[in-house]
Amino acid sequence: MPQAPEFHDRMLSLGLARVSEAAAIACAPLIGRGDEKAADQAAVNAMRTQLNMLDIAGTVVIGEGERDEAPMLFIGEEVGTGQGPAVDIALDPLEGTTLTAKDMPNALTVIAMGPRGSMLHAPDVYMDKLAIGPGFRAGVVTLDMSPAERVSALASAKGCSTEDITVCVLERPRHEEMISELRSTGAAIRLITDGDVAGVMHCAEPDKTGIDMYMGSGGAPEGVLAAAALKCMGGQFYGKLLFRNEDEKGRAKKAGITNFDRVYTRDDLVTGDVIFAATGVTDGSLVPGIKREVGYLTAETILMRSKTGSVRRMSYRNPVGRSHPGR
Repeated sequence: MPQAPEFHDRMLSLGLARVSEAAAIACAPLIGRGDEKAADQAAVNAMRTQLNMLDIAGTVVIGEGERDEAPMLFIGEEVGTGQGPAVDIALDPLEGTTLTAKDMPNALTVIAMGPRGSMLHAPDVYMDKLAIGPGFRAGVVTLDMSPAERVSALASAKGCSTEDITVCVLERPRHEEMISELRSTGAAIRLITDGDVAGVMHCAEPDKTGIDMYMGSGGAPEGVLAAAALKCMGGQFYGKLLFRNEDEKGRAKKAGITNFDRVYTRDDLVTGDVIFAATGVTDGSLVPGIKREVGYLTAETILMRSKTGSVRRMSYRNPVGRSHPGR
């Protein structure tokens, strides 16, 4: 029997950056135009086209939704030429469709890739999330702690006051009680309207972003993407699936999940080495958005490999209106 091709993360990383770049550039004309669906579809189409140029036997494990809900880049869709290593792919072609439509900060195109079986097939349900950056002992904060206890524990570990801690939280009615408790500690809160993958990533670079911790509930698939990013950048992530009804538990069972109370760490969600790419669509704390000049669009991408811990920032100046097969 011929040996299956190996997952060479170094060789595939530039190809993954091209996938992310293509999606960002495709939705650039729709920034600030108020059409979320059109922007998302443009990113999906471009990402799928570029993925199918890669020499991989890829399976989308985190995608746009189930096959009957998403015509392209659905969960289980096979992408790539089929001539290469078997890989799992987690993606969000446009993380922040509303942010893009309204030209608000921190919209990204996001994709992660790892060997087959390296990422949790998370069902489309909510996940209670908690994340901090690198440099702390394991378990310095946990999901079992109250929000106030988490702030106190992190401040103690950092050797600072709770007033020096900034927590990133998705602005939703369900978080109002948590936000009130956090503010009682003196901590600052950075509220975001969308884009919790970027929100979690902010924790990995607190000196640059000003964010020390992320907490709150959001989509479980985005939790896997965020864990993939922290696997590369460093930091801790904890997540627990939240179920509102039996239908959602059925989705989890379909994905192979039987322990509904499990708390997943970063390395539970992403068990193998991965590569991760994110390209800015609108300006953000992590990476600038698409820049326009006469005849050109410039995209900025952050490309990371967990195997080496390398973080590469790339600028791609793309001539508008010219054909570049394969880029």
